[in-house]
Amino acid sequence: VTRFVERAHYSRLSLDDSLSEATLKTYLEALDGNRHYFLQSDIAYFSRYRNSLDESLRSGDMDPVFDIFRLYRLRTQQNLGYALSLLDQEPDFSVDEDYVFDRKDMPWLATPAEMQDLWRRRVKNDALGLMLADKSWKETAGILRKRYTRVLDRVNKLDSDDVFETFMNAFAMTLDPHSNYLSPRQSEEYKIQMSLSYEGIGASLQLDEEFVQVMNVIPGGPAAVDGRLKATDRITAVGQDDGNEMVDVVGWELDDVVQKIRGPGGSKVRLQILPGGAAPGVTEYVLELTRDKIKLEEQAAKKEVIKLERDGEPVNVGVISVPSFYQDFEARNRGDKDYVSTTRDVRRLIGELRKDKIDSLVLDLRGNGGGHLTEATALTGLFINQGPVVQLRDTNGRIEVLDDPEPAVAYNGPLIVLVDRFSASASEIFAAAIQDYRRGIVIGQQTFGKGTVQNLYELDQYSHSRADRGLGQLTLTIGKFYRVNGGSTQHRGVIPDIVLPSAIDAVTIGESSRDRALPWDQIAATRFQTSQPLDAAIAALTRYENKELAGDPDMRHLEDSIAEIDELRARKQISLNLAERKNEREREQRVQLQRENTRRTARGLPALESLDKLKPDEQPDVLLQTAARVASEYSRISAASQGLLTRSTPPATAP
Repeated sequence: VTRFVERAHYSRLSLDDSLSEATLKTYLEALDGNRHYFLQSDIAYFSRYRNSLDESLRSGDMDPVFDIFRLYRLRTQQNLGYALSLLDQEPDFSVDEDYVFDRKDMPWLATPAEMQDLWRRRVKNDALGLMLADKSWKETAGILRKRYTRVLDRVNKLDSDDVFETFMNAFAMTLDPHSNYLSPRQSEEYKIQMSLSYEGIGASLQLDEEFVQVMNVIPGGPAAVDGRLKATDRITAVGQDDGNEMVDVVGWELDDVVQKIRGPGGSKVRLQILPGGAAPGVTEYVLELTRDKIKLEEQAAKKEVIKLERDGEPVNVGVISVPSFYQDFEARNRGDKDYVSTTRDVRRLIGELRKDKIDSLVLDLRGNGGGHLTEATALTGLFINQGPVVQLRDTNGRIEVLDDPEPAVAYNGPLIVLVDRFSASASEIFAAAIQDYRRGIVIGQQTFGKGTVQNLYELDQYSHSRADRGLGQLTLTIGKFYRVNGGSTQHRGVIPDIVLPSAIDAVTIGESSRDRALPWDQIAATRFQTSQPLDAAIAALTRYENKELAGDPDMRHLEDSIAEIDELRARKQISLNLAERKNEREREQRVQLQRENTRRTARGLPALESLDKLKPDEQPDVLLQTAARVASEYSRISAASQGLLTRSTPPATAP
């Protein structure tokens, strides 16, 4: 692993004292990221390894790694043992005190007494979360006893391979967030889990301390079709469609939770969800999904026509949603001329939309986490005449320019590209090219900022010794994407020409939120021909959007909801007074109901008696509606300036 890192990683970092110190920090974060176990004295003791872990990596001396882990295991046993002892007596929930649940940026606690007080409050908060769900203290204590015992058992069962993997993965992630190491056992289990995720709810999961957290929602799966489950959400309980109680899964092994969620196709599973960023113990909701395999037709691009009215005349806005950049490689390799791909599907949908006489087109890339690079370049080719689409710089500094492979433009009318914070990788390559060529207008939220390329190394293939079989796998960042104008999509992503509000938290989601993410930088631009500047159109559309949205009840509802979510995200602590928590929950529910009924009244819809009556499909897609209105106005502006544009100078040429 060390040899590969020094030779192949994009940053070409050398193993020195600086990297050793960073690796120690990452390893401690992997063990105790929320600072609930180690004391200040422990951290001071570990400082003896600050400048020597690089030597351990070279020599294979893992004694410092196991030394740190042994103390972590001891602190886990002590603190969870204390937590279990607190369950013998019901706490006083009438005391006015708080629990600081987000401690990742706080100092390590100094004394065992401070640590015990933290755990007393943590247990009390965990209990409150269950009692607010109408559990008795006896039921609550039973659930928490099982939960804490599971966490303790899991830590006690970790063996040398597990500890080694945790450390090596921490070392890899010190380089950048997308590099990682998996032991032989975890490598196989990971492959199984990834394949299983395509047979259950369609979500990739990971373990984040004691919580099972959603990594990403897979396009075409039941969770994606439902639309409510998001990355960073946590699954706290799982129930089946047999009517039995939900089973608390906090502290479970990831494999066990996956098996609990899986089941025969067509059956239902209930998931209790703690939204990402929410405080432990706050109101959770139950999501019921029907298990199924990933459906290609659900994963594929789709079209619709949004009918609007402008100056008393009907206007058709075409919308093509692209959930991922996909391609059926097997069919293509077999020589199947009708193999499925994003570009082919979008070209066909454009042809169908032309028959609907659309005035403009919205390409919806929200939630599109990427996919095949060749599809990103080919899709761009449907909208530009010819030229480069993206530049790729490798570890050795070599730059490869990838050109538009499509021979003809499929659509040359007014184009809006709608993005959000979950638009990443290939989505960013496409959106950046459309922006740089001035071919369309990008609206929405700043994109993810994932502009790096990874390679997977099966380490057994590179070993010369039979004794070394079973070395695991290493994923390393080996390249970086750059726009045709020379700027990287890494870290910064694509900044939209027109910004729309979003409930996705850009502070906690995205490359810029991740420790040790590679920085934004710039290389030389490549030569490409642009269309006429869009500055005037963007300014006019921004004014139009601000005016239109000012009186839109759906947008006001969204903005008020975002403000409430942001307020909750900003909180680092929560009350441990049961009456106060109940009052707080009731206040939140009243505010949400009032906000929803205000929107419904403005839209001429009947008011609701409770939020339980609100159906998911009754929530409008405000951002898509806004994008359609902007696209309609863009077509009007384009038509008005058509004569001027035809008499203008030839397209500008970028250096």
